[in-house]
Amino acid sequence: MEKTIAIIKGDGIGPEIVTEAMGVLDTVAAKFGHRFTYVDAPMGGNAVDAFGVPLPEESLANCLDADSVLLGAVGGPKWDDQPADKRPERGLLKLRGAMGLYTNVRPARMFPDLSASCPLRPDIAAKGIDLVVVRELIGGVYFGEHSTAEVDGEQKATDIMAYSEHEIRRVAHVAFQMAQKRRKRVTSIDKANVLDTSRLWRKTVTEVAKEYPDVELLHMYVDNAAMQIVRDPSQFDVIVTENLFGDILSDEASQITGSIGMIPSSSMGEGTRGLYEPIHGSAPDIAGQNKANPIGTILAAAMMLQYSFDMAAEADAIERAVDETLKAGIRCGDIWQEGCTLVGCREMGAEIRSRI
Repeated sequence: MEKTIAIIKGDGIGPEIVTEAMGVLDTVAAKFGHRFTYVDAPMGGNAVDAFGVPLPEESLANCLDADSVLLGAVGGPKWDDQPADKRPERGLLKLRGAMGLYTNVRPARMFPDLSASCPLRPDIAAKGIDLVVVRELIGGVYFGEHSTAEVDGEQKATDIMAYSEHEIRRVAHVAFQMAQKRRKRVTSIDKANVLDTSRLWRKTVTEVAKEYPDVELLHMYVDNAAMQIVRDPSQFDVIVTENLFGDILSDEASQITGSIGMIPSSSMGEGTRGLYEPIHGSAPDIAGQNKANPIGTILAAAMMLQYSFDMAAEADAIERAVDETLKAGIRCGDIWQEGCTLVGCREMGAEIRSRI
């Protein structure tokens, strides 16, 4: 099978972690008889420096023409003072909109060999962490109108949060279908005691749930959900929520697994093309020092093989290689513990490739 993958290496540690993921993909291709062609698509702060915009039209075209997109990370303090339309994150928002990626899926699973790195109490961690956050991606306050004006002698800023039924319905279907393949429980997160958008969210998700009688639906306010994720994460199977809440809760859920550097994500719309990335940022403080953990990006590549390319066996081979590497005590700095072998980004990539 031949596939074209648009590569966005991005900023900070992005080039390092994406390079290791590409090496793993090349190993898979050689083992299973595939051919992956990579097309560069600069985006983020590096694109602002080189082209004056966070997402050049040529990069966008390359992403839209590819079978899927692999992304490292974008942004950093260097570009914090850029105008709003020149900030690196604007490129990512534009790309999501152009690709029609309305659902972000972030698994949060604690590898047994990393239980000592979990920041929760041992009795809580012992119950296990294995949940998925399904986040609506191109609606809500991030994509609403934003304005700042002077009113009565002072600055006043306004951000509009808006949702339509169809935006809620389509992401709810993704969550329920995913739950059918897992433990058959969906927890919908909102703030329906305060927000009209959340009341519409709760009503619409409840209607969709009727189409999935084999799946249990629970509703939870977002502030309670933030507490429950650290009190007893084992209660959650699939969480579905809107854009802003999902952004926050998925980071929290990922951190309790031991390291945010371990977690991949996929962003999907209609069809099979998606955007795959680790959930962490660009970490400019360790960029270029061979200290980054590439596992989140490598597992994102595995998600791409499974969800976009229908290569389940190939994805399993990567995940098993990661498991075996961790069992062998190989660790990057963010997950290192006493008695383990500390390695850098390049060495971790090589260890995983050797076990495929």
